[in-house]
Amino acid sequence: MLIDTHCHLDMSAFDTDRRQVIERALAVGVQAIVIPAVEACSWARTIECAYSFAGGYYALGIHPMFVPQASEADLAKLEALLSRQLDDPRLVAVGEIGLDFFIPELRTTEMKAKQIKFYTAQLRLAQRLGLPVLLHVRRSQDLILKYLRRYPQVKGIAHAFNGSFQQAERFLAAGFALGFGGAMTFTRAKQIRRLATQLPLEAIVLETDAPDIPPAWLTAHEGQAPRNEPCHVAGCAQLLAQLRSAPLPQVESQTTRNALQVLPRLAAHLKLTH
Repeated sequence: MLIDTHCHLDMSAFDTDRRQVIERALAVGVQAIVIPAVEACSWARTIECAYSFAGGYYALGIHPMFVPQASEADLAKLEALLSRQLDDPRLVAVGEIGLDFFIPELRTTEMKAKQIKFYTAQLRLAQRLGLPVLLHVRRSQDLILKYLRRYPQVKGIAHAFNGSFQQAERFLAAGFALGFGGAMTFTRAKQIRRLATQLPLEAIVLETDAPDIPPAWLTAHEGQAPRNEPCHVAGCAQLLAQLRSAPLPQVESQTTRNALQVLPRLAAHLKLTH
């Protein structure tokens, strides 16, 4: 069994063939797909998408790239919705949340402060409700870790990890797994590949971030970036096995166990349904 721990399957890029995308994922052994929300207006769509197939799960949150247009009222709505959905076994985390200091518009003093405010508010909410988090950590690992220390009960996944080995160790010490996907498949991604090779296999979960971060084997079509899909988590598992000179079944089973450990509600639901 494979788990795609981070896939934006609810996005419009999949509107024309979502059912076929899900079937292709199932065909290669992907039995669970976690769909993180990004903004208030998408929460209902995210839940609906997760319920459209047997292996769908979801997380609710406000993504740092959507913080500029988010309001205090959205945080209140998120708290109310998470509290209401807490009995729903398909709700597995608060996410996608975090900080992004890659995009210039998000690096202004005002926007940094707003990002931190929304990030810490959602950490606080996760701690109060006993939920893990799916973290967006682009160019922000140290600050992400700084605020995590204030919420020691919160665990989860550092999605699309691309930090240093020392930062990776700090996330692991805090009880987090690290998400690896399409970026790992490029030979030029030397730092990510080193991490994928040198970190304990128990530290790693697999993800696609579909429709984004397409793997190296997908090619552009008519100048358009290729669309990633959850089925490619299988190729990511194969690549990880090659990088580590490890048997593929071992990589698949261990990364699945890792995902179930950091997402206990997912583990509980899969146990009930399988």
